[in-house]
Amino acid sequence: MVDLAKITEPLSLTRFGPRPRGPLVLELDLTEGVADEAPGDPISQIVNRRRQHYLDIVEGIRRGARDPGVAALLVRVDARSLGFAKVQELRDCVADFRAAGKTAVAWADSFGETGEGNLPYYLSCAFSRVVMAPTGVLGLTGLMMRVTFLKGALDKLGVSYEVGRRHEYKNALNSVTETGFTEAQREASGRIVSSLGDQLVEAVSEARGLPEEKVRELVSRGPFMPKEALDAGLVDGLAYRDEVYADLLGEVRSQADGAGDGSAPEPSLQFVTRYHRKHTPAPRPRAAGGPGYIALISATGAISLGRTRRSPLGGGTVMGSDTVTAAFRAARKDPQVKAVVFRVDSQGGSPTASDAIRRESELTSRAGIPVVSAMGDIAGSGGYYVTLGSDAVVAQPGTLTGSIGVITGKPVLGGLLERFGVTSDSVSTGEHAGMFDTRKPFTESEWERVNALLDEIYEDFTGKVAEARKMTREQVHEVARGRVWTGRDARERGLVDELGGLETAVRLAREKAGAGPLPLRAFPRAHPLDRIRQHESSEDMAASQPQTVLGAWGPLQHAAVAMGLPAAGPLTMPDVWDIR
Repeated sequence: MVDLAKITEPLSLTRFGPRPRGPLVLELDLTEGVADEAPGDPISQIVNRRRQHYLDIVEGIRRGARDPGVAALLVRVDARSLGFAKVQELRDCVADFRAAGKTAVAWADSFGETGEGNLPYYLSCAFSRVVMAPTGVLGLTGLMMRVTFLKGALDKLGVSYEVGRRHEYKNALNSVTETGFTEAQREASGRIVSSLGDQLVEAVSEARGLPEEKVRELVSRGPFMPKEALDAGLVDGLAYRDEVYADLLGEVRSQADGAGDGSAPEPSLQFVTRYHRKHTPAPRPRAAGGPGYIALISATGAISLGRTRRSPLGGGTVMGSDTVTAAFRAARKDPQVKAVVFRVDSQGGSPTASDAIRRESELTSRAGIPVVSAMGDIAGSGGYYVTLGSDAVVAQPGTLTGSIGVITGKPVLGGLLERFGVTSDSVSTGEHAGMFDTRKPFTESEWERVNALLDEIYEDFTGKVAEARKMTREQVHEVARGRVWTGRDARERGLVDELGGLETAVRLAREKAGAGPLPLRAFPRAHPLDRIRQHESSEDMAASQPQTVLGAWGPLQHAAVAMGLPAAGPLTMPDVWDIR
């Protein structure tokens, strides 16, 4: 007779039950790059299926701070895909994580071997410990803004640019009209670098326990070799990856083994984005009269009329006014939406499109649904314009914003074409029919029309700023004239209400809604069938969903703009801010 007890004795049945779960160590590798937001269309989702999404990272770290099962955070630091404001928001998330009594370790093979280590080191200063490889370099060298001017080369080609602006600080096309900084551009650029540099020094001083004067001295001496960085107190240790992981996991294991007998489960690693998605329940329809939620409407990229357009090959996103305004209309119709957080990251574009978005935001606020704008790395010119319909504006200290001004112009290519024997002829029915023809400069009467257009847009822009910010036109003009400000400077001048990131915006939205701790949800959430079904009318949200398009420049979009090729529109900031 078979003794079943003996057969099953070596196989404890408990092994088939749930295993003891050890403490979780969240892991984040920023060298993989970060996508600003999750694409909404199937093609882009496939192409970007492995990209980390910025909001998943932010929410994942904050979730981990509240989760008793999460013991520590380990981040491989890099900032190539992040701007100053996003780095500051990540720093705030890490500060929350540490405030919960948990360890956060930043490590890097090198903080900028070629000197571009300021931003990644700035981020690392928010952590409990900073570790660098024994052969790394700490590129803490201070900030620099460089602008490349193409006018000299264009002159040799016989190409000139005709540009009108309001006013002297509006320098989006200076790269093709000047050979160096104008006095106004140097003043504004110098202030931006100074403000961001002060924020960097203050953060290093606080994190490393060094006087600010000492930090400024160290910045002037950088970059630092490994032992120099250690001796100066800028890093806590020099170690290879295996040593960093072994030290932290051993520390977590010791903390979990309260009995001291080694019986505690082994700690496990999980990427922050994986952790966040795993613990985020799928949204369910709510019955009318439920507690509701805060809708997160995200708008990134150059502002244009029409639908939002994304290229699966890169080159950035175009913020389409039809898509964004439809989202606001849908929010007003949804009884579960109690407030809106409008996340903006844009250098501007079309004034008409910007005003359409501002209008729908304002109508949403008038309908009793509070709107709070949260600025990203850049929210200037048209990117500032679209926030004017909201109840409050939040920016990080390092956000680049303002640029309240207007610019337009065209290249004059006639000389270049003649040089290569290219000729043309035309017929027209009006004196200004060829006004924006790139073969010839503006005539005197055409300049009169250009100036009238610039004056009208500037007066309208500044008037709406005055109304929204409760300022006089004179006060607005003083801080406008096309000048770009950091978020910190903008708040001091009344252009921003509070400094902070998404969490600050959500807090304000909850306060204004007066409905308690409402959850935040990306809005709207499209149904897969929306792309193939017939739409009822223009009020149907699906009729304005983002498009996936192959842009003319694709991944070369930024290079094309830097060369002075046609951009999004007259309310535009410089597209490239190289501050590292």
